[in-house]
Amino acid sequence: LLVLPHVSRTNVWVRSLLLGMTAVLAWRYMLWRFTETIPPFSLTPNALASWGFVTIEGLSMVSSTLAYFFLTRHKDRSPEVDQNLTWWGRERPPRVDVYIATYNEEREVLERTLAGAQALAYPNVRVFVLDDGRRDWLTEVCKHYGAEHRTRPDNAHAKAGNINYTFEQRLKDEDPPDFIAVLDADFIPHRKFVSRALALFHDPTVGLVQTPQHFFNPDPVQHNLRIADAYPDEQRFFFDNVEPARDAWGIAVCCGTSSMVRVEGLKAIGGLPTESVTEDFLLTVRLSTHGWKTVYLNEALTEGLAPEGLHEYVVQRGRWCLGMMQIVRNVYNPLGANNLPLMQRLSLLDSALYWTTTFPFRLISLVGPLLYWYFGIIVVIATVPDITSYFLPYYVAVLVTLNWISRGKIIPVLNDVSQLLAAWPITRAVFMGLFTKGPHKFRVTAKGGDRTKTVVQWPLMKPFAVLFGLSLLGMILPLTVDSGFGHISRAGDGIRVVLFWTIYNLLVIAITMLACVERPRVNRPQRGTVERAHLSTGHRWITCWLLELGIDQARLRGADGLSVGDRGTVALQEIGEVSVTIIEKLHDG
Repeated sequence: LLVLPHVSRTNVWVRSLLLGMTAVLAWRYMLWRFTETIPPFSLTPNALASWGFVTIEGLSMVSSTLAYFFLTRHKDRSPEVDQNLTWWGRERPPRVDVYIATYNEEREVLERTLAGAQALAYPNVRVFVLDDGRRDWLTEVCKHYGAEHRTRPDNAHAKAGNINYTFEQRLKDEDPPDFIAVLDADFIPHRKFVSRALALFHDPTVGLVQTPQHFFNPDPVQHNLRIADAYPDEQRFFFDNVEPARDAWGIAVCCGTSSMVRVEGLKAIGGLPTESVTEDFLLTVRLSTHGWKTVYLNEALTEGLAPEGLHEYVVQRGRWCLGMMQIVRNVYNPLGANNLPLMQRLSLLDSALYWTTTFPFRLISLVGPLLYWYFGIIVVIATVPDITSYFLPYYVAVLVTLNWISRGKIIPVLNDVSQLLAAWPITRAVFMGLFTKGPHKFRVTAKGGDRTKTVVQWPLMKPFAVLFGLSLLGMILPLTVDSGFGHISRAGDGIRVVLFWTIYNLLVIAITMLACVERPRVNRPQRGTVERAHLSTGHRWITCWLLELGIDQARLRGADGLSVGDRGTVALQEIGEVSVTIIEKLHDG
C-alpha cells in the first residue's frame, strides 16, 4: 500500500506480481472451500445445495482468474496514432463512410449525432443514416446536415443486416469506401474521431479499430442513487482497463458503435455476421480467423447516451448475454474443433464464463442464507476464524489490486448492486441462448421518451422486496420463536457467518430496491463534466468551472458577482463562444 502509489500502473511486472498473488490467494480459498466447507457428496438436500453452490463459485473463480491473467498487460496506442496520422502520404486520403444505424430514435437524438458527424475534421468522409424505421421526415433532417438517408425493404438481421444492405450498395458505386465507421444513433463523434481511428490502419494487418464508449449522462444506477459524481458508469472498468489489457494480448473486441473497420477485411468475411444479436463480438472473432487484427484506441472520441431507464438498462445487458450464448452454441465453441487461435479461445471462454457464472452466483448468494434460516441447510460449513484466514486475504487482495489498476473503480456494495439488477434477466438469457434453438427475439434499447416523472419499476423491484422480506424474517424468527429452529443451536460458530452474510445481503438488496425508483431527469441529456470555462458579460471576464452541460441549460461554479438576467457568453474548449443568460443562482455557486 505504501509502494503502489509510486509505481506505474502500466508496469507489467508489478501488475503480474499483484494479480498473480491475488490468483494464488483465490485458489487457496477455493481449495479450502472444496476440502473443508462442504459435506461428502450424496443425494441429500444439504450435500446437493453445498456442492451446487461451490461448483458455481469455482467456475466464477475460473472466470476471475482468466481476467487476472489478461489484466497483467496494458496497451496504449495514442503514441502510435500521433506518429501515423497521415500514413497514406501524398496519395489520396482514404475514403471513409460513416454509418449511423437507427430504428426508432427521436429527432433530437439523431440531430445531435448528425451535427457531430457534420463537424468531423477529415476531408474524405460521407455520412449515411441507415433508417430501419423508414421515416420520411428523416430525409429532410439528413439533407440539412449533409448526410444521406438510406432505407431497405425489410428489417432482416436487425442492425447487422441494416449495415450490410448499405455496405453492399456502396461497393457497387464509383467511389466505394476504403473504411467504414459505425455509430449508434445516439453516439456523437468528436471532430477527430475519424482521423485518430484511421491512423491505426497504417498497419495493413489491422482489420478493425475500436474506441471506448463514453456517456454524457449518468446511467440509471448512478442517477437513481445520486452517485454519478462518486461512482463510474458500469462499463468504465471494461473500456478503461479490460480492453487495453486485451489489446496487449491481441484479443481486443469490437463493441459495435465508435468503431472503424477495413472494407477489405469486411469483404473477406462476407459482411457483418448475422448469427448472433451481438454481431460486434462475432465480427472480431471472424476477422481473426481470416488473419485480421482488432486493436483498441483508448481515447474519448465519441460520447453517447446511456440507457436512461432501468428497464432499458436491464434489457440491454440481457441482449449482450444472449448474443454471447448464441456465438458459443452456434458459431465458435471455445472448446470445440475449429481454427480459432489459442488466445481467441481464451477470449471466448472468458466472456462465456463471465455471463454464465457471475450473475447466477450473485443470485444464489442471496438464496444461501435463506436455505439455512428456513430449512437448516448449511451450504458453507465455516467458522469466523476460517473465514478470516481464507476468504478475507483474498477479498482484500482483489480490492487493493483492482482498485490500484483502475484508479478506484471497484466499490464493493455498489458493484454487487449493478450486477444484481440484471442478474435474473441475464441468467434467463444464459439458459435461453444455450439450450433453445431460437430464433430469439430481442428489443432495441429505447432512448429518449418522457423521463420527467418519478417511476417505480415494480416488476423489477418486487422480487428484491420478496428476498428482502424473507431474509429479514428468517434472521428475526429464531430470536423470537422458541420451537422449530433447532438447527440454529446446532450451527455453532457458523451462525455468525450466516448472520453476517444475511446482513450484507439485506444491505445490497435495500440499495438495489432504491435503484428501482427512477428519479426524474430534467434538462436532458445532461452531461456531467468538470472543466474550465470563461464567462464574459461584456464588462467582466470570469474564469469559472463548467459542472453540467445540457441541451438548453448549464451549471457553472465560481461565477460570482452576477445577477439573474445578466447576459454574456461562455467560451467552451473546441466549441467557441456560446450566448448565455443567468437564470438562477444556487447556494453552491
